[in-house]
Amino acid sequence: MIDNHGREISYLRLSVTDRCNLRCSYCMPEEGINFVKKNELLSYEEMLRLCQVLVANGINKIRITGGEPFVRTDIMNFLKDLVEIEGLEKVAITTNGTLLKNHLKALKELKIQDINLSLDTFNPETFKKITGRNDFEKVRDSLFALLDNGFNVKVNAVIMEGINVDDIIPLSRLSINLPIKMRFIEEMPFNGQYRKTDKLNWTGQKMLEEIKKAFPSIEKFHSLKTSTSENYKIPGAKGLIGLIAAYTRTFCGTCNRLRINATGKMRTCLYGPEVLDIRKILRSDYSDDQLIEAINKTIHKRSADGFEAEKLNENGKNVNESMTNIGG
Repeated sequence: MIDNHGREISYLRLSVTDRCNLRCSYCMPEEGINFVKKNELLSYEEMLRLCQVLVANGINKIRITGGEPFVRTDIMNFLKDLVEIEGLEKVAITTNGTLLKNHLKALKELKIQDINLSLDTFNPETFKKITGRNDFEKVRDSLFALLDNGFNVKVNAVIMEGINVDDIIPLSRLSINLPIKMRFIEEMPFNGQYRKTDKLNWTGQKMLEEIKKAFPSIEKFHSLKTSTSENYKIPGAKGLIGLIAAYTRTFCGTCNRLRINATGKMRTCLYGPEVLDIRKILRSDYSDDQLIEAINKTIHKRSADGFEAEKLNENGKNVNESMTNIGG
């Protein structure tokens, strides 16, 4: 699948639920959101059909997101079927780690090796302030359990002014002794609180400047063309440091992703509106050929970047949504 800007689409981010057991302030309000009814979610059978069609047409990597994927019942049975799709090269998961411990053995057996772990601080008090929960030890233990079991781990930290800026250096130090990619993400406005960020002080560039003060010998490290992160390495470190310009959007020109949320709404850009109701197609008598035709037509109307996509939103509606609705 090639979009109207010549970019090959090979990566699907599929949300399996909008529910989460944490209440991270950059994702949704403390009181939560109006979660969708069960019958509004794509069924596992519908998701498998969708993934089979997309893989047959060029998708080779699928990342399972939420909400928190592991709060959905029978997620492991779905993953077992997903990894069997012929032509699918990689299945990855983004998780908050609170429910991960009991699934590690099964994930290894399925050869799902790539796990993104959300961890915005290594300070238990700050963790509770950000997430609204006392689950720091669960997430910390999940990190070390993943590493002990040989998983490829990226740790994602959203940096928020006045909350966890002081964690940038301690988290950076984790990359010295641990074989992780420690990624710092610019705060985005997808928090469900109808607050639009007009100016962001802690951009990826400012984070890099802060890291260079502590580690002046840090070096630029190779990044794939389609990577969302600009990567760096402290000399002698086991891991890497990544900076994700999710708000300033400097990586849009090479974006190879589709996003489909838990109710089957497709976005061709995180900042753009929902552009296709896949659930409606799946629950009709459309054939697989008609399904991929509808997806391809939508891809050929794709915005050049996140700034152009954002303009398509009426009154900036989408940028006030909760990330758990959009799909991580």
